[in-house]
Amino acid sequence: MAINEEKLMEFVGKAVGDLGATLTAALVVTGDRLGLYRAMAASGPTTSTELAATTNTAERYVREWLAAQAAAGYVTYDPATRRYHLTEEQAEALTNEESPACVLGGFQAMTAAVKAQPRIEEGFRTGKGVGWHEHDPNLFQGTERFFRPGYNAHLVAEWIPSLAGVREKLEAGADVADVGCGHGASTLILAKAFPRSRFRGFDYLQPSIDAATERARAAGVADRVTFEVASAKAYPGRYDLVCFFDCLHDMGDPVGVSAHVKTSLQPDGTWMLVEPFANDNVEDNLNPIGRLFYSASTLICTPASLSQEVGAALGAQAGEARLREVVTQGGFTRVRRATATPFNLVLEARP
Repeated sequence: MAINEEKLMEFVGKAVGDLGATLTAALVVTGDRLGLYRAMAASGPTTSTELAATTNTAERYVREWLAAQAAAGYVTYDPATRRYHLTEEQAEALTNEESPACVLGGFQAMTAAVKAQPRIEEGFRTGKGVGWHEHDPNLFQGTERFFRPGYNAHLVAEWIPSLAGVREKLEAGADVADVGCGHGASTLILAKAFPRSRFRGFDYLQPSIDAATERARAAGVADRVTFEVASAKAYPGRYDLVCFFDCLHDMGDPVGVSAHVKTSLQPDGTWMLVEPFANDNVEDNLNPIGRLFYSASTLICTPASLSQEVGAALGAQAGEARLREVVTQGGFTRVRRATATPFNLVLEARP
């Protein structure tokens, strides 16, 4: 078949854009770690010489970095003054870690994830998995930084109120489990919002539990917030609310996990299952968010599940129908979509 030159060059142009995006990701992480964005936000329009002096970095590197960032649209260049600056929108996304628009953690996590590429390639050949604990530690730190602003924005204000009767229980004093808690960001957000309730966070990685425990102490809530190592199929206790934040799809046996959640709930308890947003059909996820989640799932989530028993490998784009199937196979009889955002799907499950 004859090649359509126009379509070919259109595709090559897309590929060139993606090559630039790959390199830009590393430079965003560099700017974050060296404080270049924060210095620009504080100083206003600047030159490479001034920015290098402010951040104690080498001017020649900073000069090239600024030009690359301007070409990528991450900083703004004024040719009349030959100075660079951050617009208010760029500063919000690149310096305000409390904003749901902050992208810094995403870049930190994704640049860490690609370091596992040789292991993932081997997995393609053998079918073997790669556990979360086998990734670069920046994946754990970046994932928390990426998800925490969204949890801050939505968890207490929107997600908890969308669950029938749960806010009232938490305000009165309830027992809550946060399974797959990582560094404890979601646990601490809930604990600060509901001071009469008690919280236990569980994760299979000891370093994550150590970090979460220290953060609970620093936040002054260690008297009612504890963290411990436990798997999602074996964590102890009975709870009024069990929470899973963006982690069920990483687990090897999600049906077995669902069954254990059911046994850990009080008779009138609730399971809040938060997962990456996805439609049920592949063709409905072929968009920028689907691109991000499918790609992350290929490098992180699917290999994580394949490294465990059963290896169901739901993937980060499982979709509501598949998640409902898993939950009901675990013994739950009432499952509904409580709410959703462009990035998250929130399901409410009851025994």
